[in-house]
Amino acid sequence: MNINMTLIGQTIAFAIFVWFCIKYVWPPISNALHERQKKIADGLDAASRATRDLELAQERSEQTLKESKEQASAIIEQANKRSAQMIEEAREQARVEGERIIASARSEIEQEVNRAKSELLAQVSHLAIIGAERILQESVDENAHRKLLDELAAEL
Repeated sequence: MNINMTLIGQTIAFAIFVWFCIKYVWPPISNALHERQKKIADGLDAASRATRDLELAQERSEQTLKESKEQASAIIEQANKRSAQMIEEAREQARVEGERIIASARSEIEQEVNRAKSELLAQVSHLAIIGAERILQESVDENAHRKLLDELAAEL
């Protein structure tokens, strides 16, 4: 065997093998590599977008939390103002009601005083009449009146 023929045969076989690999083996491998490279790039882009989305979501959540805290403090402040206003209204109503009760009590007291004065006046007048009757009954003594009438007639 001739070494040159062997080298030429091996070169031809190698060339056929390279042509076969370039024609049939290399395109699917190249496509698989390109698809894999595309998937990795898409994955990296998605991870990058997810990271940005996460950062935006965190910023939005912090902003929402801040707004919620502000709203809560505003609501608490309004509730405190409303409670103070309700307390003040209740105090005013209690004061008005107290004044009304005092005025009513004074009116009742005045009525009771007037009623008591009327009763006392009636009792005093009754006692005066009774006292006058007793005085008149005792002083309506015929002998004493005749004696007075006689003295009065003597003087005239």
